Amino acid sequence: MMIYMNRGVIKLNVDIIWNNALKDIKEELSSLAFSTWFQDVTLKEIKDDTAIIIVPMAIHKRHLYDNYRNLIQDSLNKITGTNFELEFYLENEVKEVDEEQTTKEKEDNFPKQKSNLNSNYLFDNFIVGNSNKFAQAAALSVAENPGKIYNPLFIYGNSGLGKTHLMHAIGNYIVQNSQKKVLYVTSDQFRDDFVGINRKDKDGTNFNYVEFFKNKYRNIDVLIIDDIQFLGGATQTQQEFFHTFTNLYNDSKQIIVSSDRSPNDLKLLEERLRTRFCWGLTVNIGPPDFELRKEILRKKIVAGNFEEEIPEEVIEYIASNMGSDVRQLEGSITRLIAYSTIMGGTKINLSLAIEALKDFINKGISEKNDIAKIQKTVAEFFQISAEDIKSKKRSSNIAFPRQIAMYLCRKLTNESFPKIGTEFGGKDHSTVMHSVEKIEMEIKSNKDLAGIVEKLEKDIKQ
Repeated sequence: MMIYMNRGVIKLNVDIIWNNALKDIKEELSSLAFSTWFQDVTLKEIKDDTAIIIVPMAIHKRHLYDNYRNLIQDSLNKITGTNFELEFYLENEVKEVDEEQTTKEKEDNFPKQKSNLNSNYLFDNFIVGNSNKFAQAAALSVAENPGKIYNPLFIYGNSGLGKTHLMHAIGNYIVQNSQKKVLYVTSDQFRDDFVGINRKDKDGTNFNYVEFFKNKYRNIDVLIIDDIQFLGGATQTQQEFFHTFTNLYNDSKQIIVSSDRSPNDLKLLEERLRTRFCWGLTVNIGPPDFELRKEILRKKIVAGNFEEEIPEEVIEYIASNMGSDVRQLEGSITRLIAYSTIMGGTKINLSLAIEALKDFINKGISEKNDIAKIQKTVAEFFQISAEDIKSKKRSSNIAFPRQIAMYLCRKLTNESFPKIGTEFGGKDHSTVMHSVEKIEMEIKSNKDLAGIVEKLEKDIKQ
């Protein structure tokens, strides 16, 4: 009997083929030889010009290949009209091959995973000072040993101090020195992806987005998630992040998280999440001191390859007056150079710097500004007294401006929650945190409030 086939197109009934092949082989061998070497041998599949044969023990692989390969090939050729190459496997070997193939097929069904890393953020260009050297050392240790120490790594500090730079530096280091899969996302991106599970495609059908989500967030070696505080209030998203965290952690995958405050201060997040953030290492990045601010400015000048030299007194002026935000510090150099160029190549000196940066100096609240200025500005806007804001009065016309003032103090100064609470009549730090979180959330959905807060910021920074 001959079974005709179109190679690689028609799915063969391998059981029929193999049973007929065994009949031919049995006629050529003694009963003992056949039962010894073919009793538990099966044909698993035929792929193109290769027949995959499963054997019970390792000894069968060599013996069948050395002694019966031609016999098997002739029998298969007789039945199918094709001379196959033979490959012999143990059952567990085939299982491993199948698993690899299945994994590859799954990966092929999804878009190529992107790391979302910024290649410009490296350890080499991260400026280290007293305020961030511990965080930098911890980050480098994690980059060198992902999933083995300090898992999770939780980095917190005010905006603009270098948290995001460090997180990207970790990711870039791992990518450059290993084959590990790294994913960087913000908390907003994570939430959007989770919401997408219930999203419908153009045809109005719900495609298998769950698999896409799990493939993206769980089939990785390193998860880096920025600004975790913005998951506050999003209960279902928090639950999904908890499951994602647990899955990665149990598989010894590295997790890196950032926030503007410590885990214990993230009161709008579930307690079980806050607890897990403390399992590894928590590090703080403080505002850069005067010397570090100067070094940041110098490195920005070198990196920019600016033709004109910037005098030291200009660097000291900017470092003294621009506040602690690293991005603002670096931006001041860019503006200064641009101003000099636009003004016809005017030589950069202290006078030019004062003129060029007059709208930006003290844009952020520096050490010279205090909470009292914020309280006064907010009180005047809402037509109440600064003493009312600091009082224990709970009427809505006073409590709401007080919450806004606390929010602005946290955003525009480097003061801690306890310090802010003290300046508001001895309020507990938890009261301050609640106020800050409440205004943060309301700003996102209330455009009127966002406009009011923006105006107050401008007034305070004048």
